[in-house]
Amino acid sequence: MKKEQWIIIGGGAAGLTAAIMLGRAGQKVLLLEQNSRAGKKLLATGNGRCNLSNRTITPEHFHSGDPTFVEQVLAEHSTDTIEKFFGELGLPLVEGKAGQMFPMSLQASAVVEILIHAAEHARVTILTETTVTGITHRENAFVVHAAKQSWQAEKILLTAGSPAAPQLGGSMSGLEFAQALGHTIHPYHPALVQLESDAPWLKRTAGVKIEGNARLYANGEIVDERHGDLLFTPYGISGLAILDLSRTASLALAESAWCELKLNLLPRFSKEQLTQLLLRRIDPASNKPIALWLSAILNKKLVPVLLEQVKCTAKSESELGRKHVNKFVHAIRNFTLPITDTHGFKHAEAAAGGVDVNEVDPVTMESRIMSGLYFGGEILDVVGDRGGYNLHWAWVTGLRVGNYS
Repeated sequence: MKKEQWIIIGGGAAGLTAAIMLGRAGQKVLLLEQNSRAGKKLLATGNGRCNLSNRTITPEHFHSGDPTFVEQVLAEHSTDTIEKFFGELGLPLVEGKAGQMFPMSLQASAVVEILIHAAEHARVTILTETTVTGITHRENAFVVHAAKQSWQAEKILLTAGSPAAPQLGGSMSGLEFAQALGHTIHPYHPALVQLESDAPWLKRTAGVKIEGNARLYANGEIVDERHGDLLFTPYGISGLAILDLSRTASLALAESAWCELKLNLLPRFSKEQLTQLLLRRIDPASNKPIALWLSAILNKKLVPVLLEQVKCTAKSESELGRKHVNKFVHAIRNFTLPITDTHGFKHAEAAAGGVDVNEVDPVTMESRIMSGLYFGGEILDVVGDRGGYNLHWAWVTGLRVGNYS
């Protein structure tokens, strides 16, 4: 059996980056990818534009069982590091409105093609449509098994990702290999994902999109709060604010907590400003229906639900008074939606959980348990916020393997 210096399992962001750096250093690298081409998941990032980093890279944007590990991995690897790496590959980056970093072409396909070209130029052997079925360790070497072939290697890099987006190749295989080789695995939960609800009125509000605040409660205690787009769907709720707090919701739901969202539908007004706005709008001589009166300031699909939540008995504008207004203000600022589940790994952009980082060297990404075993990207118990942070993590971990191993 032919022996390789390195076998990398997973041809995503971390795997390709490490392969390029190791190949450039003269290492013999075999990269195994289960999909028909490497980098397939990259094509879907940033709505096809590949949001590959962010101008603001700080540990606060990453979540792990050991924040110190994150700090050590990110040390000396800012956005400038990623700009330099891609610049050397001939791919200039541009900055978006919220600090996101994109390829200048705004095409994820350009990123994938340039990475594959760089890996091949570094004499990396890439085998696609190759599903690894197991890894064994014997006599200071690893044996990687596939359906019809096996390979031997001095070192193994696991960058097989997470269960997020199984339609793009996400799976538990990498975690199963890591566990079989002695590593502790923290359970995976969907992150950057939409949330589901059993509220009966959702079909009536599906398609409504507003800018608002979302507060997440678990067992009656507020555990997260975000501002941004809110999109009502037939199954629950989506939007940027929801994606941002979904990791917290996912973990709370996994612990069987009762979860609900309280939405501020008009966050640009303070409580007092909103109260005065509604009071000024009351015409005591008007017989305008309450729903029509409210639809002048709120989406008309949300108004009937709001009236149900306040249990309004008034029929027309002329019946309204301070007591009704106070109830409306509270309901507008605390529009309630119970949360029963996430929308699942199929719709998740990332996953929380993975290999326990206390068992990994933050400088080289080598296992502290088994010499010659390395990790990179999503397989580790680190998940970033929306906005390019997860891809930044993948590039950096790949660079660390390539530069320090």
